Amino acid sequence: MKDSYSSYLLWAVVAVLLVGFYTLDFQSSRASILSLSDFSDLKMDEAEGEPAPVLAKFNNAIVDVAEQATPSVVTVTVTQTVEAQPSPLSLFFRSPRGNAPREFMRRGLGSGVIVSEEGYILTNNHVVENADEIEVELYNDMVFDAKVIGTDPRTDIAVLKIDAEDLNPIPLGNSDKVEVGELVLAIGSPLDEGLAHSVSMGIISAKGRRIGILADAGGYENFIQTDAAINPGNSGGALVNMNGELIGINSAIASQSGGNQGIGFAVPVNIAKRVMKSIIEHGRVIRGFLGITLGGQVDAVMARALGLEKAQGVVVGGVREGGPADEAGLEEGDVIQSINGTPIESWAAFRTAVATSAPGTEIELGIVRDGEKETYTVTLGEYPQELATEQNQPQNQSIEEKTGFRVQNLTPEIARQLGLSEGVEGIVVTDISRTSEAYRQGLKRGDVITAVNREPVSTVSEFNEIMSEVAESEDGVVLLNVVSGGYNRFIAFEL
Repeated sequence: MKDSYSSYLLWAVVAVLLVGFYTLDFQSSRASILSLSDFSDLKMDEAEGEPAPVLAKFNNAIVDVAEQATPSVVTVTVTQTVEAQPSPLSLFFRSPRGNAPREFMRRGLGSGVIVSEEGYILTNNHVVENADEIEVELYNDMVFDAKVIGTDPRTDIAVLKIDAEDLNPIPLGNSDKVEVGELVLAIGSPLDEGLAHSVSMGIISAKGRRIGILADAGGYENFIQTDAAINPGNSGGALVNMNGELIGINSAIASQSGGNQGIGFAVPVNIAKRVMKSIIEHGRVIRGFLGITLGGQVDAVMARALGLEKAQGVVVGGVREGGPADEAGLEEGDVIQSINGTPIESWAAFRTAVATSAPGTEIELGIVRDGEKETYTVTLGEYPQELATEQNQPQNQSIEEKTGFRVQNLTPEIARQLGLSEGVEGIVVTDISRTSEAYRQGLKRGDVITAVNREPVSTVSEFNEIMSEVAESEDGVVLLNVVSGGYNRFIAFEL
C-alpha cells in the first residue's frame, strides 16, 4: 500500500510540473503545439491514478510533430569521381592497366529538407561539395536526380531542386525567436541509408555559437546549439520546433569520439532563407555591406578607458569612403553597441548580422560618440564583388604541399585575437606540419607573414602568386617577413 501511494505521489508531482511548465508557456503567449488547453479537460485525481493521460497527451503531441515534419526530410546521396594513385606493389607486379592512376566512385550520405512545392531543398554545402551526381530519396522511397541551384560555403548552405509532384514542404519558422530550453526535434539520415528519417528529441542548448568551422571560407557563424542527437549523415537535416516548423539546418557536432555527445549545431533558418532567396533570385549570394573596419572590441578595460557604462560593442576603426556607413554619418572611433535594439556581443556576431541581411535593408545602430548616445539609421549596400573574391581566394594546393603550411587572409577579428598593432597587413598561418622545413626554421601557427622575398603580401592570392614564381625558380629559396609575438622576424627555407 505504501509503495502504491508513493507511485501515485510521484505521478502527481510529474503532472503538476508538466502543467506548470505549459502554464508558463501559455502566459508568455509563445505559439506552441502544446498549450494549456490540451490539458483543461483532465482531472488530477490522485486516488484514481489519473496522471497517465497527461503524459499520454504530451507524448501524442510529440508524435504529431514528428509525423508532420518527417515527410519533408529527404536523404541526399552524392557520388564523386576520385582518382586513386597506383599501389607501390605495382612496381613489382605488372598490372594489365599499367601504373596509371585509377578512378573510382566515392559515395557520401547526408540529409535535406523540402521547403517549397516547386521542389527546392535546403541542405549543407559540405554535403554536396564537389559532387558529380546527387540523388534525393523521399519519405515514400521515390528517388530523384537533384540539381544544385547554388551553394554558399560561408554559411554552409546549399540549395537543390528536384522535379517531383505532391511534395511535403515544411513550414519555415523564425529562428530569431527561438529560446534556450525550447524543445526541438532533429530529423535526418544518420550513419546509413537504412536509418533514414530518424527522429531525436532535445532542447535548444544555446544560441549565437561561433565554433570556427567556417573560418577558412571567411564564414558567417551564428549556430543554434542543441543536445538532440546528431550524427554523421544528419548534416543538412531539419531542426524542428514544437509547432512543426523548421528553425535550423543541422550542420555539425562537437565530439571527441566522432559520434553524438549531445553537442550539435544548426544554421538558423533565417540565415538559410536569405541565402536561398538570393541564390534563386540572383544566381549567387548577395550580402549586406556597411563599410567599416574593426578598431577593437569593447572589453572591461576599454570600457573604462572610453568612459562607457557597459563593456559592450565594437569600435569603428575606419569608414570606407562613399560606403553606407560614411553616407549615414558614422565616424572613426564611434562605438557601436547595438543593432536593431539587440546588444552587440562581438565583432563576429555583428559582422554576421550585417552580411546575412539583404542590400537595401535599413538597420538602426546604437552609437556612443564622445560619451553621448545616438541612434543612426543606415541603409545597407551590396557587398563589393572584388572584396568577396579576394577574401574567398583559397591557397594553392600545390604551394601548401611544397611549403608544409596553410595560410588565410588576416581579418580584423584574427588581428585582434593575435594582439597585432594597428595597420599590420599580411596573411596568417593557420596550420603547419611539424616535419616541414618552415617549422624547423621557426614558423608556427598564428604567425603573420607580411612579405615574401621582400615583396609585401596582404592577401592569399598575392602569396600564391609570389610562391608560384619561387617554386619555378632555380634556387627555390623563400625569405619570409613574419610578425610573431609582437616582434618582427625573418625566416628562410628552401622549397
